[in-house]
Amino acid sequence: MKFVVKIVLIAGLSYIAEQFLPWWSVVLCAFLVNLLIPTKGFNAFISGFLGVGILWLVFAWMIDSSTDSILTDKIAQLFELNQSGLVVAATAAIGGLSGGFGALTGSLLRTINQKEVAKPGYYK
Repeated sequence: MKFVVKIVLIAGLSYIAEQFLPWWSVVLCAFLVNLLIPTKGFNAFISGFLGVGILWLVFAWMIDSSTDSILTDKIAQLFELNQSGLVVAATAAIGGLSGGFGALTGSLLRTINQKEVAKPGYYK
């Protein structure tokens, strides 16, 4: 349940932040959510990847459909791709990776600042 809440929080905060701030504000949103809500590494990465990736996929698809794929067709020709849908998918992947690495950084920063609890039976 916490995983789904993190995805929704990252997507919502990123949507609001992108209205006023540059594109890289999504990285900060994913970073802050994973800094405040504790999870482990891969789980944090996937929550950031899905939160920002889905948001960027929806944005890119909406822009693509409202402009009749004019820009994406030209970008697809530039990169010698067969379909303009691959440009939309690449946009989502780039956003997802950015959000995922931001989320992973927030999770790892949280673990750095935590004290290590001694396990029973082990002495230092």
